[in-house]
Amino acid sequence: MSQTNPHLKRVRTIADYQFGKGTGETLFPENVEFQFSTTGRVRSVLLGKRRIATVRAQDGMLTLGIAGARGLHEVTRFPGHRVVVNNDAAPFVTKGRSAFSRHVVAVDPDIRAGKEILVVDERDNLLATGKAVLCAREMMAFKKGMAVDVRSGIKSDDRLDKE
Repeated sequence: MSQTNPHLKRVRTIADYQFGKGTGETLFPENVEFQFSTTGRVRSVLLGKRRIATVRAQDGMLTLGIAGARGLHEVTRFPGHRVVVNNDAAPFVTKGRSAFSRHVVAVDPDIRAGKEILVVDERDNLLATGKAVLCAREMMAFKKGMAVDVRSGIKSDDRLDKE
């Protein structure tokens, strides 16, 4: 067994904790690159020019870029980590607009406010990634207000130089 990069091991461990066992190895292949903060901590994880994830400084958890969201979408089964929005909202969410409660048609019952999630359409096509503002029950019950603070839509620019 080869000696694993300690930074790679760390981000894989965080992903396994945050998204489920085995997701770290899928999201972060051996050839990922790291960008570091001025204090020497891992800031972003890149594959080529695309951001897979960023390690949040305040809590050490991951925020996903579209590349990371695609990877998570592939390895998790429906409805895991997903908020499903109706077809009316889908074109706006793909452009990085927030998803509102009135557009939510289904949701993973394990979603809590503050959790990093995927936004999909009614056919489970990936639309965006973001942070849940409400828990699953609230998303389904409320008819007003934001459900998901979308960070990146599949049609919004997600290159690192934009951040």
